[in-house]
Amino acid sequence: MNNLLNIKTPALDQAKALKADYSLSNHGLTNLGNVYWNLVTEAIIEEAIFRGEGRVTKGGALIVNTGKKTGRSANDKFVVKEATNEDKIWWGEYNRPFSADKFDEVYSRMQGYLQGRDLFVQDCFAGADPNYRLPVRIITELAWHSHFTRNMFLLPKTADEYKRHIPDFTILALPGFHGFPQVDGTASETFILLNFEQKLGIIGNTAYAGEIKKSIFTVMNYLMPLEGVMSMHCSANQGPEGDTALFFGLSGTGKTTLSADPGRGLIGDDEHGWSDEGIFNYEAGCYAKVIELSPTAEPQIYACTQRFGTVLENVIFDKVSRNIDLMDPELTENTRASYPLEFIDNAIPAKTGGHPRNIILLTCDGGGVMPPIARLTPEQTMYQFISGYTTKIAGTELGVGQTPELTFSTCFGAPFMVHHPSFYANLLRDKINRYGARCWLVNTGWVGGDVLVGKRISIKYTRALLNAALDGRLDNVEYRTDEVFGFQVPLSCPEVPDQILDPASSWHDKKLYEQRYRELAIRFAENFKKYEDVCPPEVRAAGPKVKK
Repeated sequence: MNNLLNIKTPALDQAKALKADYSLSNHGLTNLGNVYWNLVTEAIIEEAIFRGEGRVTKGGALIVNTGKKTGRSANDKFVVKEATNEDKIWWGEYNRPFSADKFDEVYSRMQGYLQGRDLFVQDCFAGADPNYRLPVRIITELAWHSHFTRNMFLLPKTADEYKRHIPDFTILALPGFHGFPQVDGTASETFILLNFEQKLGIIGNTAYAGEIKKSIFTVMNYLMPLEGVMSMHCSANQGPEGDTALFFGLSGTGKTTLSADPGRGLIGDDEHGWSDEGIFNYEAGCYAKVIELSPTAEPQIYACTQRFGTVLENVIFDKVSRNIDLMDPELTENTRASYPLEFIDNAIPAKTGGHPRNIILLTCDGGGVMPPIARLTPEQTMYQFISGYTTKIAGTELGVGQTPELTFSTCFGAPFMVHHPSFYANLLRDKINRYGARCWLVNTGWVGGDVLVGKRISIKYTRALLNAALDGRLDNVEYRTDEVFGFQVPLSCPEVPDQILDPASSWHDKKLYEQRYRELAIRFAENFKKYEDVCPPEVRAAGPKVKK
């Protein structure tokens, strides 16, 4: 906001109460308007409403519209290539190199854009384990982005901590600033540029808050493995006996929903590190998809959409009654809720856990041919982890249509992985072998046919299968060896009909099922050719066997 009339805003008197000694001039930001430092949630909401950025819904959540960008702009993300990282980064589709000189030019124009403009600053941390905690600073021109930041990251506990905060990485997010592709070298007017040498990330021409969250995740994915920490796109929870479980998966596979289990404590829903001490959350909040959210199937997440402190992105609501409509995809299928982890009743305050007893790889199979659960060997786990098979759900990324798309996203999070996939896979293998985790593949996708004729598997059955795997009830049942993929599929499970465990039984045309299953196996094999040269023979051998 460029406050040319110098209007006094609701939180102006408190704007510098929690100001850090490490000022914005250290980032080259000068001649600014008012800077609002580390406002508490209530003050930020007052500012957001005063500035016309959002409205309050029934129950107290702040609802906002992100404009044209309602998902991640995956093709607009770049990493500055320089001497210290050129041999460490997995350059290519997801880590596009960007010139250091061009970065400086774009940042210089952003500095000019900010002359006289108000800014919001949140000083916080990524990483719940103090041994691996990264001090970060998020600078935004929108008040509600500051609210989102406060929900999603760990906060200093005292005024003195705020005062002494010095960031090791800073994100500057300016939705009002447009790139100039012909001059800047960006793919479009939107950009997400990360500079590890300068410890600075800049975001322009998108108000989708997920870009802030995923930029910090990308930074952690670069830094943590260099310290021997396995960086993971996964959720994590813990059973009553202290047994930790990890849930790897892309958006739309059920990572958030399945980890929010009322019978288990929630460590986190999306981003974690695995050190030699155990599991720790990178974040302090959840960023859940809420389209068609069910109050019966997902009661805890649904309740979060109705309370003060939550940010709702692109959710439709009635301006008179202020009731929200989670079923309406008018703006996007990718409607989101950001809320503190503590809003989940059984969240674990420390946001840490022990070494995982179970690891679940989630896939959403749009072809309707994968079994709902299968037990994996460590080698099969490596193969599936490197493959990262799932089906993209509409809205998560710009350009994904209404029909789900089959995809392979290595490490179940390729857009955020900075090192080569084999680097993460080797870290995962070493930790699985060292700590003896059991590994499972769980399909939350379609049964009875593909997305055009089948239906999505009931979350009731998925939860029953997961619970049986986590509490050991699947340890002693009879298994069959899948003829194509070689993993072990249980023949029975408590509270689940036997035919659910055999996907072929729900297809009217069994020959068509076999044909589609073989076609999927071929897709796996073709995709894995990209990684064969860096994988040991036992992992290559753990892939599907396709009959000629």
